[in-house]
Amino acid sequence: MREWSGIIAGGGLVGLTLALALHAKGIKARVYEGVKEIKPLGVGINLLPHSIKNLAKLGLLAEIEKVAIKTSSLAYYTEDGKVIWREPRGREAGYDVPQFSIHRGDFHMILLDAARARLGPENILTGHHFSNFEQDAEGVTAHFIDRHSGKSISSARGDFLVGADGINSRLREIFYPDEGPPKYSGQMLWRGVTEMEPFLDGRSMFMAGHNDLKLVAYPIRAESAERGKSYINWIAERRIPADLAARAADWNERGQLEDFKSYFADWHLGWLDLEKLFDNAISIHKFPMVDRDPLPRWSFGHVTLMGDAAHAMYPNGSNGVSQGVLDAMTLADQLAEESEINAALIGYEDARREATAKISLANRQTGPELVMQMVRDQCPGNCGDIHTCIPQATLEEVATAYKRLAGFDKQTLKSVK
Repeated sequence: MREWSGIIAGGGLVGLTLALALHAKGIKARVYEGVKEIKPLGVGINLLPHSIKNLAKLGLLAEIEKVAIKTSSLAYYTEDGKVIWREPRGREAGYDVPQFSIHRGDFHMILLDAARARLGPENILTGHHFSNFEQDAEGVTAHFIDRHSGKSISSARGDFLVGADGINSRLREIFYPDEGPPKYSGQMLWRGVTEMEPFLDGRSMFMAGHNDLKLVAYPIRAESAERGKSYINWIAERRIPADLAARAADWNERGQLEDFKSYFADWHLGWLDLEKLFDNAISIHKFPMVDRDPLPRWSFGHVTLMGDAAHAMYPNGSNGVSQGVLDAMTLADQLAEESEINAALIGYEDARREATAKISLANRQTGPELVMQMVRDQCPGNCGDIHTCIPQATLEEVATAYKRLAGFDKQTLKSVK
C-alpha cells in the first residue's frame, strides 16, 4: 500500500472516529467540519458492546469510562410500571466490555481532543462546509464553502473522500439528487436531561409504553453519580400526523412541556417521579423521528458515504452511533489491506451496506421495542406485577434476534478480535 491521504467531510462522531481509525492504520486524513466551533451539543446516546470493542482499539476506553455510565440493565415496562422484559447489559450480561450511556457532547469532545492530539490540530478544520467534488483516476478534489455566506473557502486534494456529513448529507444529495427530505415516522420526540435522584440501581435504562406513546430514560454522566445524583437523559415520544409535524431534522428546536406532558399524566411507574423528571428539565429539544431509505450504492470511484449520510435510522435499538463506529473501523481495515482505493471502498460497502439496511428496516418495525406493543395488543389485563401474557421465551427471542442482526450478540462478539 502506498501512502494514501483522505478527506473526511464532517467532524461529528463518525467523521472523527474515522480519522482516528485511519491514523491508527498509518493513513493520513484531514477532517472538514461546517460549523466554526465544535461544541458539546446534544443529549444522551448509547455505545453498545460492539462499538466499545472498537473504540477500545483506538485507546479511548479510559476517557469514556471517566465520564459515562456503565449501563447495568435494560427493561421494558407498561405505563403502569409492570415489567414486560428485563435483561442485564454490558459486563453484567457477560460481555468482556461494558455498555455505556454517555452525553453526546462528552463523547464528541473525547473524539475531538484525541483527533487534534494525534492528527494535529491543523488536520481538523472547522468553518469548512463541503459543497462539491471532482474525481479522476488518481484521486478526488473536494470543495468547501462558508455555510452562512455560501462563499468558496478552499479546495483539497486527496486519494479518497468520505461523506460523514449526517442525515442531510450534501455528498448523498449529489449522488441522489431526487431523493428529497428524510422520511417522517409519524412519531415526534421530545428529548431532555434532568438531574434528580437516581431511579432503580442508578445505572439502568428503561423503555415504557407502546408505539403511540413511549418514554425512554437512562443516566448518562458519572460526575452526577459521584455526587449521589443522576443526570437522566429522557425521550418522550408520541404519534403526531405528518401534516402537524415539523419535517426538518434539527436537534436544536426547543420543545415545550405542554406539547407532551399531559399525555403521561396517568402514568404511574412507581420508582420514577415523571412530573419531577419533566418539570425540572435542564433543556428540552423537539425532533421528528426520521430516517432515510436504504441506498443501492454508497461508493462511486474514490468517494463513499458513512454513518447517517449512508444509513440514517430510527433510534429504536439505540444503535445508530454504534453502527457508524463499525463503518469507520471497517473502512480503515479495508484501506489498510487493499492496494487499490476502489477495491477498498467496494469492500467496505460490501461489508456494511446490506447489514445496515437490514437494521434500518428492522427499526421501522420498532426493533427490540416490539415487545411493548406485543403486550399492548395481547394482554387480557389480568397480569400481576410482571407481564406473563407473552411467554418469556418469545420476548427473549425478540431481544436476541435484534442483537444478532445488529452484531452485538455475545456469540458474534466472541469472534471479533
